[in-house]
Amino acid sequence: MVDRARFLIRAGYSVLLIDFQATGETKGDHITFGWKESRDVLAATDFVRHVEPISHVAVIGSSLGGVAALLATPPLKVDALVLEQVYPTIEIATRNRMENYLGAFGRMVTPLLLNQLRWRLGVSASQLRPVDHISNVECQVFIISGEKDRNTRPPDTRMLVERARTPKQVWVVPNAGHVDLHRAARQEYETRVLAFFAQIEKTP
Repeated sequence: MVDRARFLIRAGYSVLLIDFQATGETKGDHITFGWKESRDVLAATDFVRHVEPISHVAVIGSSLGGVAALLATPPLKVDALVLEQVYPTIEIATRNRMENYLGAFGRMVTPLLLNQLRWRLGVSASQLRPVDHISNVECQVFIISGEKDRNTRPPDTRMLVERARTPKQVWVVPNAGHVDLHRAARQEYETRVLAFFAQIEKTP
């Protein structure tokens, strides 16, 4: 996310970068696929609102970051949300990855993995469904995905788009997989995201 921060700073924005629990340099036992991470997003946005109470606040969440932003309860009090490569349900995310590695057999072992979530992480598959939360988001949403993403596939992204409130924007990055979408299409990414944020700034 550092390159994203740099271009946003060049454009005149202030930026807060965070680690999630059990990620980067932050302590924690396990990644929880967005469940505990959602508390980190809530804490970060509350901090920004405290420091700059009159400023517009936007969140860019890529993959796990986008999932955590959607799973936040209560919904984030922000003015704009950019979601990149976000899985709609943990079942779909797990199945896709297992199929990528094991082919058709991967679909068969997916339930075995999901059944371990509760006792390993203390969270159930029914709690890891960003698609059920996106309709609660009241701010404008920009949903981005890669055309050739095999982890979060185009039909998965469409599920989120269909549930999101209007107004909303969507961009499928040509020829991109489950990669850093800013790096994959740097100039167009920056142009589109800055235009999205500029539109939000005009909103009272």
